[in-house]
Amino acid sequence: MNQPSTSTLAQPSSLLRFLAIAGPGLVVMLADTDAGSVITAAQSGAQWGYQLLLMQALLIPILFIVQELTVRLGVVTGKGHGDLIRHHFGRVWAWVSVGTLLLACVGALLTEMSGLAGVGLMYGIPAWATLTATVVGLSVMAYTGSYNSVERIAILLGSFELVFVLVAYYAHPDTSAMLAGLSKMPLHDSSYLYLVAANIGAVIMPWMVFYQQSAVVEKKLGVRDLRSARWDTAMGAVLTQVIMAAVLVVTAATLGRNGSHAPLDTIQEIAGALTPYLGKQVGQLMFGVGMVGAALVAAIVVTLTAARALGEITGYRHTLEHSPRQAPWFYAVYTAVLIVSAMIVSGGINMVALNIGVQVMNALLLPVVLGFLYLLARRLPEPYRLKGVYAGGVALLMALTIGLGLYSGIMGIFTS
Repeated sequence: MNQPSTSTLAQPSSLLRFLAIAGPGLVVMLADTDAGSVITAAQSGAQWGYQLLLMQALLIPILFIVQELTVRLGVVTGKGHGDLIRHHFGRVWAWVSVGTLLLACVGALLTEMSGLAGVGLMYGIPAWATLTATVVGLSVMAYTGSYNSVERIAILLGSFELVFVLVAYYAHPDTSAMLAGLSKMPLHDSSYLYLVAANIGAVIMPWMVFYQQSAVVEKKLGVRDLRSARWDTAMGAVLTQVIMAAVLVVTAATLGRNGSHAPLDTIQEIAGALTPYLGKQVGQLMFGVGMVGAALVAAIVVTLTAARALGEITGYRHTLEHSPRQAPWFYAVYTAVLIVSAMIVSGGINMVALNIGVQVMNALLLPVVLGFLYLLARRLPEPYRLKGVYAGGVALLMALTIGLGLYSGIMGIFTS
């Protein structure tokens, strides 16, 4: 992979420089472990023990590769993803790509809202009250904050997800059972395939590509920042999968010891998987903190992505640098997406089934997302263009991921 020859992390001031540059990768990766991903990981451990744990590790390289290409496109061209697609392939294909994105954004935001509503219900708070507070809070944050302040808030909220790692430590999983589970992948089972697709879709999401590219552009990162931005992305990729694995381990250890691998049907049941180790009150509190952090950071990212992407192809101002008066359409879209999602969730839906279904949908959308990403990376100027043996390896890895996602999702849907 080509590396810029400017700053390196070994220089005296490199740490401060890195801290100034880091953020977009960490934010998007914490958002990757959103409410839907947490629920998918919990359901994976509940139904299949440790048999989907290996997948969490296998998805780290493809996640990094996808988001590194996104960073490369942003810092080299200074344009957002939708803008680049319109420039190279025309307005029609730009609308196709953004249409795919908006579908994924709405689906993701429904999962975040459902996760927040589920936590509220655990404490007797009506869904409408939780969702109203969420819409108001996130709107005020965007209307009054700059990109840097929003980024700091998102990282703070996302850090709450680390409680899942702590809970996994206290779960003391059976090492022999974990090793046995790593060697089993029952690909003949439709319910297993459905969760394979859900895990792929929970890790590689269309809105992540659009968000991180727009974020590095809005943060005004250039090619001299590429090395640090890659480190930011790499650390985030590992962190998000550690959190996913931790959630899976907790539910697998809990239900495995109880001799049950039944699916979890509610947010409350998922929270209950923590209580054997921490007690009911502490377990629910820690689950609530982790879920709220995961859902809120993802809601911020997803809503900003939808508003930015529409702006990229329609031409309205679409950054947090502009006030609501200067960019009325950007803030109107941001607010409208939040309100509509909250209204749908408050109407009452099966939260667990919705969350997993959205992740499967993400897996089915991968051909469009990864296809455009690969083609754009091949059109970058030297020396940042995706080329040679590495380009071939990326193409193969993307093809395998797309193929597995499509096969697992379609088979899981039509044979279950």
